[in-house]
Amino acid sequence: MNPDDLEVAPGFAHENLEGRIYESEDLREALEKAFDYRGDVTLTLRDGERVEGYIFDRRPDSAIRLIPKGEPTRRTIAWHEISGVAFTGRDTAAGKSWEAWMKKYHEKKQAGETNIQLTPESLD
Repeated sequence: MNPDDLEVAPGFAHENLEGRIYESEDLREALEKAFDYRGDVTLTLRDGERVEGYIFDRRPDSAIRLIPKGEPTRRTIAWHEISGVAFTGRDTAAGKSWEAWMKKYHEKKQAGETNIQLTPESLD
């Protein structure tokens, strides 16, 4: 079986959230999107504190867990403490879908390249 002849199913389309800010009425939706986001977010808490970091876990209707930027410890924040969500970090996976990789692969193959490999890009 030739892998080039296999049908490729479309992947999940990710919404471009970089720079987007959610406040009060859309917080539940924003926190769900923040969990799927592959970059840092900045949470504004009801007491005025701002926390920037990566959300790695969520407990629906309860709390989110994040790794604060520049801090070694993880933090749990209750949903009711959050008044705003801003997608401030770069989405490290934007434009890196399977389809995008396959397009690059086929372009390299048509150009005559051999030993084509999937290699990660720098996050910086």
